[in-house]
This record gives sequence, structure tokens and C-alpha cells, in this order.
Amino acid sequence: MLTITRKLEFDAGHRIPDHKSQCRNLHGHRYTLEITLVGNVIEQEGSSDNGMIMDFSDIKALAKQHLVDVWDHAFLVYEKDVPVREFLASMPDHKTVVIDRIPTVENLARTAWDILRAAYKDRYGTGLHLHKLVLHETPNCWAEIVEDA
Repeated sequence: MLTITRKLEFDAGHRIPDHKSQCRNLHGHRYTLEITLVGNVIEQEGSSDNGMIMDFSDIKALAKQHLVDVWDHAFLVYEKDVPVREFLASMPDHKTVVIDRIPTVENLARTAWDILRAAYKDRYGTGLHLHKLVLHETPNCWAEIVEDA
């Protein structure tokens, strides 16, 4: 299987409301997102994408449009974390992203997977699709999702 991977980074804040450690406090991370795609190589003479599964700049553009620019420098907050949601709402023009899961790296990876899977699905009629997603919360801690076989 031939795959391609594009890495992007963004900064975001979050908290894990019921966590036993300091993660229950408001804090942030420099996240690293790795997007691995699989699909047939484009074989179209004269095409800019000839010989590629997908142009890396197009992978980046779609990731930025659908996820990275939305989450970058935002506070990712769980929809049921009412005190933090109210606090964030009190700040004019604050960039807040409300998600339906506690924003652990596992849940953020699952949310990112759902968003990006739809963004890349068979864009060229070549079977292109998201194969793997890795989200690093720190250099030493991450979650990854690989498509079911």
C-alpha cells in the first residue's frame, strides 16, 4: 500500500474538567497533526498532480480550511463544561470551539478524523481517502486512528 503523509501544527487551549491532575485547569498545547492518505496515483499527462496521490499543498489547504484554521488559537471546550463556556462567552470575540466530547487528545483525534475523512473522501475518483490520523498533544503524547481494514 502506498500512502502519503502531511504534517501540520496548531496551538489550542482546552481542559479536562474532571481530571485528577493539573489538566483540569485551563491550559494549551502545540498540537501536531499528521494526515496519511491512500489512493491510486494520478496518471494524467499534463496534470499538475500527475504521479501523485494528492498534491501536498492541496492536503494542507483542505486541512487548514476544515480543521487547522478553525482550531488554531481557539479554546476547545466540551459542550457540558458550563463554567468554562460561560467564562469564554463573557470575552468579546473570543475564538471558542465547542465539541460534543471532553477534549482529550483521544477525543480530539476522533473529532478531527470525522471532519477530515469527509474532506478528503475520493476527491479525484481515485479511491483517495484518509487512512491514518495522528494527533500529538505534546512531543511525547499522542493518539492515532487507523482506518478499519
